[in-house]
Amino acid sequence: MSTLTFTTIRMSGVDINGESSLPPIAGMLNVQQRTKSALDEDDGLFIGYGFVSSPFPYRLQDKYNRKLKDREFECAILENEHLRAVFIPSLGGRLWSLYDKDKGRELTFSNPVFRLGNLAFRNAWFSGGVEWNCGVVGHHPFTCSQLFTARLTADDGTPVLRMYEFERIRRATYQMDFFLPEGSKVLFARMRIVNPNSETVPMYWWSNIAVPEKKKGRVVMPTNETFTNRGGIISKTTVPISDGVDITYPVNSPRAIDYFWKISENERKFVCHLDEDGYGLIQTSTRRLKGRKLFVWGQGPGGEKWQEFLSKEGTGGKYVEIQAGLAHTQYECLPMPPRTAWEWLEAYGALNADGSRVHGDWEEAKAEVKARLAELVDEEYLEKLLVETKQTIALKPAEELVFKGSGWGALENMRRAAAGEEPLSKHLDFGTIDDEQEQWAFLLKNGYFDEADPNDVPKSWMLQSEWTRKLEEAVQGPDEYNWYTWLHLGMTYFAERKFRDAGEALDKSMKLRPSCWAMYGLAQVARIEGDAKKAAMLAMKASLMKPDDISLAREAMKMLLNAEMYEKMLVLADKFPAELASDGRIKLCTAFAYLNTGNIEKAEELLYEHGGIEVADIREGENTVTELWFQIEEAKAKRDGREFNREEAEPPAHLDFRMGAVRKKK
Repeated sequence: MSTLTFTTIRMSGVDINGESSLPPIAGMLNVQQRTKSALDEDDGLFIGYGFVSSPFPYRLQDKYNRKLKDREFECAILENEHLRAVFIPSLGGRLWSLYDKDKGRELTFSNPVFRLGNLAFRNAWFSGGVEWNCGVVGHHPFTCSQLFTARLTADDGTPVLRMYEFERIRRATYQMDFFLPEGSKVLFARMRIVNPNSETVPMYWWSNIAVPEKKKGRVVMPTNETFTNRGGIISKTTVPISDGVDITYPVNSPRAIDYFWKISENERKFVCHLDEDGYGLIQTSTRRLKGRKLFVWGQGPGGEKWQEFLSKEGTGGKYVEIQAGLAHTQYECLPMPPRTAWEWLEAYGALNADGSRVHGDWEEAKAEVKARLAELVDEEYLEKLLVETKQTIALKPAEELVFKGSGWGALENMRRAAAGEEPLSKHLDFGTIDDEQEQWAFLLKNGYFDEADPNDVPKSWMLQSEWTRKLEEAVQGPDEYNWYTWLHLGMTYFAERKFRDAGEALDKSMKLRPSCWAMYGLAQVARIEGDAKKAAMLAMKASLMKPDDISLAREAMKMLLNAEMYEKMLVLADKFPAELASDGRIKLCTAFAYLNTGNIEKAEELLYEHGGIEVADIREGENTVTELWFQIEEAKAKRDGREFNREEAEPPAHLDFRMGAVRKKK
């Protein structure tokens, strides 16, 4: 019997604690954006296409800390006689657990805690389970947000779990329908993305599957070639042996690395991670989902630190990720034509293969997995099921909306109705607008914004050409003297990379009514213009205008540090209330300021205070904590007349975040 139930699960976790007060116009740099290509002309990849410069108009989710407490999460459970799948709709619909009832074993890495780190598009991210990433490169905007969640029933009586949202940057809808028919040994995930716009948009999708790292675990997929990033250059190498190492065994990688398996159009699309007995999770799909990937943290000190940092101290939390995407790599989006729907079907289950063949010759390993996969779920059946379920599942309205998502889809439908356009996917219920959308609904109806209090955090931001025009029309008419409308127009221009226009609009806002928000925006304009010291001073003034705002404080300290204005940093830090001064990011910046003004002892005190400095939102690839240790040790050695060799020095494990560092041999 197949069932869908809604309940709660309890686990130890942190609080997200809301969102940044600032628009994220300062920019961001994904690991994927730091690369150059050395691929062949016939590889035909869209390297670099579709990157965005910042998460705007989304707010950053960066106020979390490291304090674990007992938490409760609403969840949806699909279950039949073979599998039990647990989803958490409030965390981007994450498939938290896929349990094999036949073997009594968990197939995914199901993290024992909910702990956040700065790895996602909007900062907050957590490890474990299966994550569904849509729209823009990286861990998607809804990683730690509630999705619309509904139940329906397929024509054959199978219960279906539906989760969906409106993605604001691509202005597209994505829909995920999960079902586990009676007797099925695989969980089906039927995906649908719709571009309702009149222009082509860059589109991205990757399903990221965390599985426990096994000492003798092997990743098997149908290829002899892979794309990878070495030294910031995307190139190709051979599979399974590359530079004398069998890269299909994740534990063979000394440092963090991605492998994007180059699977030909004619090959069946799948990837799996199997233990020494040939058992483990396998993912397969219909042909549109053509990319497959392996990510490993590596066996170095930084990789191990990151995995523990994202889990519970003492558990290690070691895992690898096998992934599946629309494109061959994560350094690209694909051009999605106007008014188009892309659909595919994924299947997840337990594979039981012959371990001796899986861990033998590579060609034999691939053949063994293909044969066992065909027995588990046939490729032709998957393609046929995708077609059949378009009408019987995908286009059916839900019977019950269990959880509401954001109000942005409802607002877009309001705008579309006013413009005489078709609504977003008609069979999806986007509910009604919320507080965040009210000001935009008011603008749509009246052509101007209400006056706002400069001390209040702006409710939301917008980045969409139709709304930009409405802002421009407003300041040319009834909102000519409204500081708030000029503020929004300035931030929008900045996000559109119209920096001169942004500066003029923000300057107009400041002259009409000063605010820390416009001051912060002008600081970012100065930064873009190359005046780091002016940018830092403006950011400092913005922080002093609202001294209890942690978002402004962090940004001011970072910009002062970048401008090497260490004395100013200490002046500003001295004005922070105790709660802000104890923030990990602010303490880190303050320690650098002490170090660079000659107070080595105070810098070291902050570094080791309370067992070691903890920057909750340290960014993936960021080595500032480790660098602080190196610089302190160098300064101490110089003071004491000793030599200090960076190459030989080993930072304490709890301070070592270097993903590229290789463990030294004893």
